[in-house]
Amino acid sequence: LFLDDAKMKNFTSCFKEKDFLKFFFSRLRMNQTQRFQKDFPYISLCGRERNFIRCDDTPIVFTEQFTKNGDGAVEVLSYAHSGQVLTAEFQPEKLYMHPRTGRVYHPAWPQVGGIGLVRSKLAIELSQYFEFSKGQESPTHFHWQGKKLELQNKWVEESKRFPMNKELGEFVK
Repeated sequence: LFLDDAKMKNFTSCFKEKDFLKFFFSRLRMNQTQRFQKDFPYISLCGRERNFIRCDDTPIVFTEQFTKNGDGAVEVLSYAHSGQVLTAEFQPEKLYMHPRTGRVYHPAWPQVGGIGLVRSKLAIELSQYFEFSKGQESPTHFHWQGKKLELQNKWVEESKRFPMNKELGEFVK
């Protein structure tokens, strides 16, 4: 997360404070204000302040996969480099690999368009579990914890991914 006018966008200039990230991302929504929608498709309402947001792909980027609280009961993906502060339930059968870009996506919540990007480093770690039954197209199965899961990608059709939502028919194969 960076200020829009930041000249250098790297780890040293991004917001890292976990309480702020929790506050900011808990208010993140699709921009339906009729203001700046083309340039800023997302918004985070923080009191009277309106934080208009743009991103290269999706506003949610899943950065780590782990078992929450170490009890083995709930597997989660964390986002925004927040560790256990910001998490979503991991649904391995719903991972989606875009056949053209190779990017991996996971369901997010409707307020943010229903789709989140899996960070490249994490996608590479997870890629060893994909099975490609149809050659070089998107994977068809995911092997996880001793189970062969058939990938379910219909959810992608219902997502509102910016800026590719106009190409959605091409998004899912």
